[in-house]
Amino acid sequence: MKQPAILVLDDDRRMGELLRDTLAEENLGSTILNDSRQALQDITENRYDIIVTDLKMPHHDGITILERAREVYPDTIVILLTGYGSIETAVEATRKGAYDYIQKPFEPDDFLLVIKRALDHVALLEENKRLRRQIENREFTDKEMVGDSAPMLALKEMIARIAPFDATVLMEGETGTGKELVARLLHSGSPRRHMPFVAANCGALAEQILESELFGHEQGAFTGADRRKQGLFEAAHRGTIFLDEINATSANFQVKLLRVLQEGQIVRMGSSAPTATDVRVIAASNIPLEKEVDGGRFRQDLYYRLNVFSLVLPPLRRRRPDIPLLAHHFLHKFSLKFDKEVKSIAQPALDKLLQYDWPGNVRELENIIQRAVLLSDSTQISSIHLPKRTSAMHDLDDACSSLISFAEMEKMLISHTLQTVNGHRERTAEVLGISPATLWRKMKKYQLN
Repeated sequence: MKQPAILVLDDDRRMGELLRDTLAEENLGSTILNDSRQALQDITENRYDIIVTDLKMPHHDGITILERAREVYPDTIVILLTGYGSIETAVEATRKGAYDYIQKPFEPDDFLLVIKRALDHVALLEENKRLRRQIENREFTDKEMVGDSAPMLALKEMIARIAPFDATVLMEGETGTGKELVARLLHSGSPRRHMPFVAANCGALAEQILESELFGHEQGAFTGADRRKQGLFEAAHRGTIFLDEINATSANFQVKLLRVLQEGQIVRMGSSAPTATDVRVIAASNIPLEKEVDGGRFRQDLYYRLNVFSLVLPPLRRRRPDIPLLAHHFLHKFSLKFDKEVKSIAQPALDKLLQYDWPGNVRELENIIQRAVLLSDSTQISSIHLPKRTSAMHDLDDACSSLISFAEMEKMLISHTLQTVNGHRERTAEVLGISPATLWRKMKKYQLN
């Protein structure tokens, strides 16, 4: 568990210092305030796990502090310090949400006992939040990520594990494997879920345009920059930015991106003034980035900055059991979209989909099913609605079938020739244009006497 944030508020300076020292003996840090007006402002701007406050103070009492704390951060634990004459008020405060109260004077051990119980409660709340986020994230991934093959179950588990942590993620996978979907799932399962998610394809833009898109520019920064422009990093402030095809960026751009990650600041093109940015970066590469580092095409320091968490997305050919699930998922999607009554996929067509190697992965499958739905005039997708390229494996099967037919024809030809020449083997070999030894082997193969 992280170090808890504790605020001690008492207008008696000596009491505040005593409580601070008592907490320090247990290696617990604390913020000490003596002015309730300052405390009201402080608890609005800063989140505390535990607030220990005197009940009777000038300007604002402990009840006011309790109400403000619960209003801003409902999970904050508030413990009241009260004198003998204020017990009834303290008891009433517990009905309003105070965790506990301690009657003055008290022994340090009694104070620490209440604090330790409160810390246990904080830990329980955090664990419940973590489990709730994990359950929500798993439910979302199960709904959005179609597939229950072993590689997909492992990927879903990893997404659920790393989504809540505010750290960079590097994804690797072939084009069309669903990297942006995974990036959105990571965002939706993070504490930043209610803030913007912004995606940029680094491989689709020239260097100057990419820098302008991500970092923004000032008016006059380059030809055509007729006004100031906010970049995607600023647009994603307090949210998540997804940088796809990061492997396609230039060395010059990589230096600038590294500086952003290190310093948490961007500099617009045409400006020298930095602008603070608070974003979670998720990057993706369609080729193994470590090989690019080894080849000198990608900065090693940037690679390590990005690769805090690593995800590898499996190609569709490595998760063939998911193909029928995905195909029917897209069938339902596009039948609804185009208002068609296509409800099933014929088995021969499904067999073709299962045997195809899918160089374009899930994206290619989605496009093929969309095309098939549009072409189908019935309630079913059949083989004729699929592109010819999906028949490659079946063409090979057909070729194999032809070879088997040829073997049968060869057997019949040898048998017929033997009968024609009254079983004379050398004459049969001469007619067929093969050696007597080859004829003998083929006769043995086909069991011809």
